Amino acid sequence: MVGGYGAFDDPYVYPGSSVLRNKLDIRDPKALESFEVEISRLRSWEALPKGDFDPKHYCAVHRHLFGDVYAWAGKYRTARIAKGETMFCYPENIPAQMDALFGGMEGGARFRDLTPEEFVTRLAGFLAELNAIHPFREGNGRAQLSFAGLIGAAFGQPLQLRRVNPRGFLRAMVASFAGDLRPLIGELRLLRG
Repeated sequence: MVGGYGAFDDPYVYPGSSVLRNKLDIRDPKALESFEVEISRLRSWEALPKGDFDPKHYCAVHRHLFGDVYAWAGKYRTARIAKGETMFCYPENIPAQMDALFGGMEGGARFRDLTPEEFVTRLAGFLAELNAIHPFREGNGRAQLSFAGLIGAAFGQPLQLRRVNPRGFLRAMVASFAGDLRPLIGELRLLRG
């Protein structure tokens, strides 16, 4: 299992295992995780897909990062997933939730002409909602960060994504799920500096 997710009636895994089906037919969970992390890291250094800061654009970013690993990269998940006690958006609600979230972005215009503090606050709120939706079976966090980098670059608020502290960022995302954006705002400030 990559990412530590629990899933219900999960068509994404090999029968009798928790290993995600993948293009290279890697059945060892540690080997798959290593491969996935390395490929998505290399892909994140390439130019990411351009788009209109809408759900289609977000899916294209996920497909870019994970398309070498998973046939379903860039497609909304069809299985219910949880991480620990946290249940993410039910798959039947993902399209409507994504449309609502990205509709509120107004094609990215909500990030235009902001002070750095306004930017990180607004971006933290967006990322918290996107994380709660968790539209993909795997790779949500890396897609979120890459997309945040695109937003920052497009609206004059560049983020230094290589500075991400994975543990700190994960704790901040967990706190945001519970409604506390302060740790996430703090992590984003560190990426702006």
